Amino acid sequence: MGAGHNHGPDPSETGHPGDFRKKLWIAFSITATIVVAQAVGSIVTGSLALLTDTAHAITDASGLLVALIAATLMLKPANSKRTWGFRRIEVIAALGQSALLLIVGTYAAIEGIRRLFEPPEVPATELLFFGIVGLVANIIAITILASSRGANFNMRAAFLEVLNDALGSLGVIIAAIVIATTGFMQADAIAGLLIAALIVPRAFKLMRETAGVLMEFTPQGLDLDEVRKHILALDHVKDVHDLHASTVATGLPTLTAHVVVDDECFTDGHAAETLRAVKDCVAEHFEVSVPHSTFQIETEDIAEHEPTIAKHD
Repeated sequence: MGAGHNHGPDPSETGHPGDFRKKLWIAFSITATIVVAQAVGSIVTGSLALLTDTAHAITDASGLLVALIAATLMLKPANSKRTWGFRRIEVIAALGQSALLLIVGTYAAIEGIRRLFEPPEVPATELLFFGIVGLVANIIAITILASSRGANFNMRAAFLEVLNDALGSLGVIIAAIVIATTGFMQADAIAGLLIAALIVPRAFKLMRETAGVLMEFTPQGLDLDEVRKHILALDHVKDVHDLHASTVATGLPTLTAHVVVDDECFTDGHAAETLRAVKDCVAEHFEVSVPHSTFQIETEDIAEHEPTIAKHD
């Protein structure tokens, strides 16, 4: 006896991911404009901080474009061949964006260290101008995306891209002021290194989380040992095996388990009651919502005759 939601293509079961395409379009347009402006500025000034921020802006623009494509695909309905639709595309898109951010951050760190020892001449006035242009544009994009940043991995990655670029523009401005007031040319390289220091940890954290989803690790905040303990404490339950949990996409965790009960439960009506009790127990005691849970109720004899590999947790 198994239960849970039907894992067919009913859209109501996969949950609606939300339509954020308009916000992403606006943010992408702003970021693409920043790319053009800062690319011109990096050529004019020869600034590493501005060049790094330009490369970062290119990454942001491409990342936002990927996010926009992902947001479009996520809205495609599920069907019998794609039972979850394209919901996981948000995870793949976020993983790709985090990888790009790591590349940009690594380049900025290497080039920044080199320029600490060989600082080029950087015109502070032009650097300040392009830094202010970038910061203002990024603040507008941040305002647009802020309210939706927690909606899913895709929107979170898009918001982080724009936020990091705004911090980069702020670094460019600070470097320009320092150069203008003190003539300390290494300020440009230091700003580039600080931008890298801001990019890499956030990108690595997002990469780790999205990779965990793709590897089907247990959702954060869900302790399977505690889940097992709660189920085993229920009446008529003798064992729990094949207990697995994973995340399909944001807001779509899944949980499956085989629950062994007394043989007589299948003749006295307790099997159905136990199934209901298991589902209620999981829903009541754990913070992570599991809308797509499937539990197979079986006897000891059935459990013993299952393949060993299937029973391995």
